[in-house]
Amino acid sequence: MSSKAKAETKVPVLKGQEAEDKVLEYMKRMNRPYGAVDVAANLKGAVPKAATQKILVALAEKGLLVQKTYGKTTFFVINQANIDVVPKDALADLETEQKAVDEENKQSTADLRTANLELAKLKTAPSDHELDLQIKEISKLVTSLSARLQPLRLGAPLISADELALIDTEWTKWRGEWTRRKKVFTTFWQLATDSLPPQDAADLAEDLVIESTQEKALARQLYFQIVVNSANLQTPPSHRDYFVTITTNWERDPGYSKSDFLSSVSVYLGVCL
Repeated sequence: MSSKAKAETKVPVLKGQEAEDKVLEYMKRMNRPYGAVDVAANLKGAVPKAATQKILVALAEKGLLVQKTYGKTTFFVINQANIDVVPKDALADLETEQKAVDEENKQSTADLRTANLELAKLKTAPSDHELDLQIKEISKLVTSLSARLQPLRLGAPLISADELALIDTEWTKWRGEWTRRKKVFTTFWQLATDSLPPQDAADLAEDLVIESTQEKALARQLYFQIVVNSANLQTPPSHRDYFVTITTNWERDPGYSKSDFLSSVSVYLGVCL
């Protein structure tokens, strides 16, 4: 099928009063100066150029247009005196209406911003399916923890004398090892930093991530590890988390002694019963 260029729609040529009305309507609508050639071109040939010139001159003679000549070119513009002037009262009403519309636009913008924030929250929130999965996982966790608490509720022993003795033995053993290693490190460190000013030695220790922990704090940390290891080896799974929880709390509190820690274990587990 051969392609053919579409024929442009032919604009009917106006004559007489229709042509004059068309030119006047165009000049009112545009409300800016034009020459006859421009008006004829903008009307797409609806009024011929020669007729356009005559119509513009005739409208100027009637006082509907104002005619100005600049050099050899003549321009026409709608007579501003014939344009309706908006009364002050009507103008005030329009300004009031404009302010009201502006306020509505501001409120609509704020509502849109709020709606977008809510939409963003909804998009990041879990779906119903994801919520169902989370509920199932939490329900399983609750069931598991309840099963681990059941032996304690039935009066299972909290910690035996043998377990306490084992903890004390391990404490004494590893406390001595820690003391020996600390002395070795201290001797080496003093030899390595003897020629450095105190501040430079401190900066070097910081760069090497060497923590100078007080003996009491390190002792608590050592005891923490012993208790956790003993709990993992000697006690059933239902007891181990309690050892870790109480020992961690004691390790963070410098005021606790070893006996305070053991008392806390018993009190804590007693409450869980």
